Amino acid sequence: MEIAELDYVLVPVGVLVLGIYHAWLLYTIIRHPSRTVIGLNAQSRYQWVLSLMADPLKNGVLAVQTIRNNIMASTLLATTAITLSSLIGVFANTDSETELVYGNKSSLNSAIKRLSISLCFLVAFLCNMQSIRYYAHVSFLITSPALKGKTDFIEYVAKTLNRGSVSWSLGLRAFYLSIPLVLWIYGPIPMFACSCFTSFALYFLDTTTQITRDLHIKSFKHTDIDIHHMQPAP
Repeated sequence: MEIAELDYVLVPVGVLVLGIYHAWLLYTIIRHPSRTVIGLNAQSRYQWVLSLMADPLKNGVLAVQTIRNNIMASTLLATTAITLSSLIGVFANTDSETELVYGNKSSLNSAIKRLSISLCFLVAFLCNMQSIRYYAHVSFLITSPALKGKTDFIEYVAKTLNRGSVSWSLGLRAFYLSIPLVLWIYGPIPMFACSCFTSFALYFLDTTTQITRDLHIKSFKHTDIDIHHMQPAP
C-alpha cells in the first residue's frame, strides 16, 4: 500500500472506532443511565432541582450561584472554541510543506483536514451557546416562589437544566473529538492511534463504578424522604 493511500483506510477506521463507541454510549445512557456519568449526573440534577424548589426563597441564592458557575464554564468553552476555529481559518491561508506529515499531502486533503477541525470547533461553540441559553432560562424559573409545590413545573425546570447540561456535554465532547482531527494534520497514523486511545480513555470517563452508583442511590432516597417531610399537609 502506498503512503498516500493510508488516509483512505486509517482515517475511516478511526472515525468508525469513535462512532461505535459513542453509539454504545448512547445506547447505555438510554437503557442503563445509572451506568454512565451523563445519566447519573442527570438524575442527580433532577434531585437537586426538587430539593431546591421545595423552598425557592431559602435556596434561591445557592441555585443562582451554582447556575452562574455553569454559565461561566460554558462561556469559557464557547470562547475557546470560536477562537480556535478562527485560528484554523487563518492557518488555512498559509500552506506550508513539512516533513512531519506522513500520508497524503495534496492540497485537497489538507483543506478537508482544516475544514473538519473548524466544523468540530464550531459545533462545540454552538453547543455551549445553547447550554448558556438553557442555564439562563433555568436561573429565572428555579427562584420563582409561584412554582413551589407544583410538580409539573418543577419537572419542567429539571428537564430544562438537564438539556443545558447535555448541550454542555456535547460541546465538551466536540473538544475531545477534535484531538484526533488535529493529529490528522500530521498523518493518518497519529489520527488512528489517537482515535483508539481517545475511545479507551473516554470509556473510563463516561462509565461509573458500583460504589458510585450505590452512593447516588442512597442520596436519592434521603432526598426523597426530606422532600416528603417538607411538603405541606393537604
